Amino acid sequence: MRKLIWTILAVLAMTVAGFPAQEVIDARGRGPIDQEHTNWIDHVMRSISTIKPGMTRKDLFTVLNEEGGISFRTRKTYVYKHCPYIKVDVEFAPADEDRNPDAVTENPEDKILKISRPYLEYSHMD
Repeated sequence: MRKLIWTILAVLAMTVAGFPAQEVIDARGRGPIDQEHTNWIDHVMRSISTIKPGMTRKDLFTVLNEEGGISFRTRKTYVYKHCPYIKVDVEFAPADEDRNPDAVTENPEDKILKISRPYLEYSHMD
């Protein structure tokens, strides 16, 4: 009888000790989640998702900055304002008043045709 009581107490103690650890494990059991970082990444993704095809090049600058490196008027990489490692690639159509796609000068009114999903990459510097 005494052995049964000690066994029950040991199981109960292990169960109670395991509760705090379960709170920091994600739903798939992959390990601890840093909720502050998770919330920040959610904010980043939502911010970038506000940029849509049909908007203009100047609209990008509410959320993004230009990336260094080689780019073209019709295709350019942009970085998230608060972290240069978070990037998107954007394709543009020249603005109506300037139909020369080979022109080097970017026009703030160029229309966004396509925007990639955000991705991580180290910065490119000129």
